[in-house]
Amino acid sequence: MAAPSDPRDVSITDVQTTKIGTTFEWTLVRIYTDAGVAGTGEAVLGPAADAYIDFAKEHLVGKNPVDIDARLTELYERTSYLGGMNGVGVTALSGIDIALHDLAGKLLGVPAHQLLGGKHREEVRVYCDVHAGEHLHDAMEGGDESAYRPEAYADAAETVLDEGWDAVKFDLDSPDRHVQDPRNKHLNGRAIEYRAEIVETVTDRVGDRADVAFDCHWSWTADTVRRLADQLDPTDVWWLEDTVPPENDDVQIKAADESTVTVAAGENVYRVEGARRLIEDQGVDVFHPDVPKNGGMHEVKKMADMAKAYHIPLALHNVASPVGTMASAHVGAAASNFLALEYHARDVDWWDDVVEADILHEGRIDVPDDPGLGVTVDRDTVAEHMLDGETLFDPVP
Repeated sequence: MAAPSDPRDVSITDVQTTKIGTTFEWTLVRIYTDAGVAGTGEAVLGPAADAYIDFAKEHLVGKNPVDIDARLTELYERTSYLGGMNGVGVTALSGIDIALHDLAGKLLGVPAHQLLGGKHREEVRVYCDVHAGEHLHDAMEGGDESAYRPEAYADAAETVLDEGWDAVKFDLDSPDRHVQDPRNKHLNGRAIEYRAEIVETVTDRVGDRADVAFDCHWSWTADTVRRLADQLDPTDVWWLEDTVPPENDDVQIKAADESTVTVAAGENVYRVEGARRLIEDQGVDVFHPDVPKNGGMHEVKKMADMAKAYHIPLALHNVASPVGTMASAHVGAAASNFLALEYHARDVDWWDDVVEADILHEGRIDVPDDPGLGVTVDRDTVAEHMLDGETLFDPVP
């Protein structure tokens, strides 16, 4: 449908959600208007985010969707007393933000990246999360320890590189026999040596064919990170991600300052206010937020611009469906300091089917110039993979 002649006369009429997913829960958000144009967004890693979105609906209906920042500012003010400055509340509004960018782009006849300042690149680089020597389900759900042998990681890297990827990430916080007590977040010498063996084996096998990062999932103390980094210093590590628990910025800053290896973090900071200290005090070497979780497209672009002022590159955490992934791709295109975007659905064989066109090709996403996000959701696929008790959102009139 063609964009209306005057987008200022358009009003929001409804907001609906539908949850789908397997390993992760994807809350798809659709915002409808009286112009017969709708926008689709996504919230991730936010249980019951749909409840926040239902609350937000009454504050959106009747408003103009083109004023994205005004709509989100109003919603943050409304949800602040519900804990809306962090956590699930922000994640819910992230889904609304993405849907508004899709909708406003369609109403104005411009791609979403134009709403963020325009694109610096025609395609965004994507890295593949591989988990361990076996992929996610087998390794995490009681699989035998052979999945965590250093050679198994290297074999998995070979497989993924053969699929056309030139950037990968593995988990380094394996539940191996060398960890005495995960609750104290301390690794003894053998546990550190074991992880160094994994990194050395993978990076030696990969060589210069790909960049390799390692995710630590907030598992260790700053002292453990320092000792591990000393062991890893001779290896070619792209980054160590989320090394220490996220609650204390001082510890994150200390870990980054003392590490001889590149440190990435940012998935658990919310909105630009939450990111400010880590960036200003340079507690990260790579800033790593999540668009459908930490505030949406507009908010993460503000984070990216703040990081740019400190010459910190932006990588984007991402466990979303193609909807949230494409939203992240628009942010990556619009941020000059963008490095790479995560793909975390190698074990979901229907992931591509959520939208009507394949968006991912050999580790790259072409940035579309179609209005909005530039993707169309396939309602049949969504209907097939809805979670129990969900209702399919309405088609666009």
